[in-house]
Amino acid sequence: HLLETRAATEANDLLLQYAFDILGYRRVEWKCTALNAKSRRAALRLGFQYEGTWIKSEVCKGRSRDNSYFSIVDDEWVQLKQEFQRWLNPMNFDSNGQQLTKLNAAQINPRSNQGCQIV
Repeated sequence: HLLETRAATEANDLLLQYAFDILGYRRVEWKCTALNAKSRRAALRLGFQYEGTWIKSEVCKGRSRDNSYFSIVDDEWVQLKQEFQRWLNPMNFDSNGQQLTKLNAAQINPRSNQGCQIV
Protein backbone atom coordinates (compact mmCIF):
# COMPACT_ATOMS: atom_id res chain seq x y z
CA HIS A 1 0.00 0.00 0.00
CA LEU A 2 1.22 3.50 -0.79
CA LEU A 3 -1.04 5.60 1.42
CA GLU A 4 1.01 8.37 3.08
CA THR A 5 4.30 6.74 2.09
CA ARG A 6 7.49 8.39 0.96
CA ALA A 7 7.04 6.84 -2.51
CA ALA A 8 3.49 8.16 -2.88
CA THR A 9 4.50 11.64 -1.72
CA GLU A 10 7.47 11.70 -4.08
CA ALA A 11 5.30 10.51 -6.99
CA ASN A 12 2.83 13.33 -6.36
CA ASP A 13 5.67 15.84 -6.01
CA LEU A 14 7.11 14.73 -9.37
CA LEU A 15 3.69 15.01 -11.03
CA LEU A 16 3.20 18.50 -9.63
CA GLN A 17 6.71 19.55 -10.70
CA TYR A 18 5.98 18.32 -14.21
CA ALA A 19 2.64 20.12 -14.36
CA PHE A 20 3.83 23.46 -12.97
CA ASP A 21 7.55 23.64 -13.83
CA ILE A 22 7.67 21.86 -17.19
CA LEU A 23 4.20 22.27 -18.71
CA GLY A 24 3.53 25.67 -17.14
CA TYR A 25 0.06 24.79 -15.85
CA ARG A 26 -1.71 27.41 -13.77
CA ARG A 27 -3.69 24.90 -11.70
CA VAL A 28 -3.83 21.20 -10.92
CA GLU A 29 -7.10 19.66 -9.77
CA TRP A 30 -7.86 16.64 -7.60
CA LYS A 31 -11.31 15.11 -7.97
CA CYS A 32 -12.71 12.23 -5.95
CA THR A 33 -16.04 10.90 -4.86
CA ALA A 34 -17.20 12.77 -1.78
CA LEU A 35 -17.46 9.46 0.09
CA ASN A 36 -13.76 8.65 -0.38
CA ALA A 37 -12.38 10.02 2.88
CA LYS A 38 -8.88 8.60 2.26
CA SER A 39 -8.59 10.42 -1.06
CA ARG A 40 -9.91 13.65 0.45
CA ARG A 41 -7.37 13.41 3.31
CA ALA A 42 -4.56 12.70 0.82
CA ALA A 43 -5.45 15.78 -1.21
CA LEU A 44 -5.37 17.99 1.88
CA ARG A 45 -2.12 16.42 3.15
CA LEU A 46 -0.45 17.21 -0.18
CA GLY A 47 -1.49 20.87 -0.02
CA PHE A 48 -4.53 20.78 -2.29
CA GLN A 49 -7.25 23.18 -1.22
CA TYR A 50 -10.88 22.14 -0.98
CA GLU A 51 -13.02 24.00 -3.52
CA GLY A 52 -16.37 22.32 -3.06
CA THR A 53 -18.55 19.30 -3.64
CA TRP A 54 -20.78 18.96 -6.67
CA ILE A 55 -23.96 17.14 -5.71
CA LYS A 56 -25.11 14.45 -8.16
CA SER A 57 -22.34 15.47 -10.54
CA GLU A 58 -22.19 12.11 -12.32
CA VAL A 59 -23.81 8.72 -12.54
CA CYS A 60 -21.72 5.64 -11.83
CA LYS A 61 -23.21 2.15 -12.11
CA GLY A 62 -26.70 3.62 -12.19
CA ARG A 63 -26.27 5.67 -9.00
CA SER A 64 -25.79 9.40 -8.54
CA ARG A 65 -22.39 10.37 -7.23
CA ASP A 66 -21.23 13.52 -5.46
CA ASN A 67 -17.68 14.63 -6.31
CA SER A 68 -15.32 16.75 -4.22
CA TYR A 69 -12.85 19.06 -5.92
CA PHE A 70 -9.47 20.29 -4.68
CA SER A 71 -6.75 22.33 -6.37
CA ILE A 72 -3.28 23.81 -6.21
CA VAL A 73 -2.61 26.95 -8.26
CA ASP A 74 0.73 28.18 -9.57
CA ASP A 75 0.98 30.99 -6.99
CA GLU A 76 0.95 28.37 -4.23
CA TRP A 77 3.37 25.97 -5.89
CA VAL A 78 6.65 27.70 -4.90
CA GLN A 79 6.07 27.26 -1.16
CA LEU A 80 4.58 23.79 -1.56
CA LYS A 81 7.54 22.68 -3.68
CA GLN A 82 9.94 23.79 -0.93
CA GLU A 83 7.95 21.82 1.64
CA PHE A 84 8.01 18.68 -0.52
CA GLN A 85 11.79 19.06 -0.93
CA ARG A 86 12.24 19.52 2.84
CA TRP A 87 10.11 16.50 3.68
CA LEU A 88 11.62 14.23 1.00
CA ASN A 89 15.21 15.03 2.05
CA PRO A 90 16.89 11.80 3.21
CA MET A 91 17.83 13.58 6.48
CA ASN A 92 14.11 13.60 7.34
CA PHE A 93 14.07 9.80 7.63
CA ASP A 94 15.66 7.51 10.20
CA SER A 95 17.60 4.33 9.40
CA ASN A 96 14.31 2.40 9.19
CA GLY A 97 12.84 4.86 6.69
CA GLN A 98 10.45 6.41 9.20
CA GLN A 99 9.78 10.14 8.85
CA LEU A 100 11.23 12.39 11.53
CA THR A 101 8.92 15.33 10.76
CA LYS A 102 5.53 15.46 9.09
CA LEU A 103 4.72 16.93 5.71
CA ASN A 104 3.26 20.38 6.41
CA ALA A 105 1.88 21.13 2.95
CA ALA A 106 -1.65 21.60 4.28
CA GLN A 107 -0.50 24.37 6.64
CA ILE A 108 1.63 26.14 4.02
CA ASN A 109 -1.03 26.71 1.41
CA PRO A 110 -2.35 30.27 1.87
CA ARG A 111 -5.96 29.52 0.95
CA SER A 112 -8.27 28.39 3.71
CA ASN A 113 -9.69 24.89 4.03
CA GLN A 114 -12.52 26.11 6.23
CA GLY A 115 -15.66 24.14 5.69
CA CYS A 116 -13.83 20.96 4.72
CA GLN A 117 -14.32 18.42 7.43
CA ILE A 118 -13.20 14.89 6.63
CA VAL A 119 -14.90 12.21 8.68
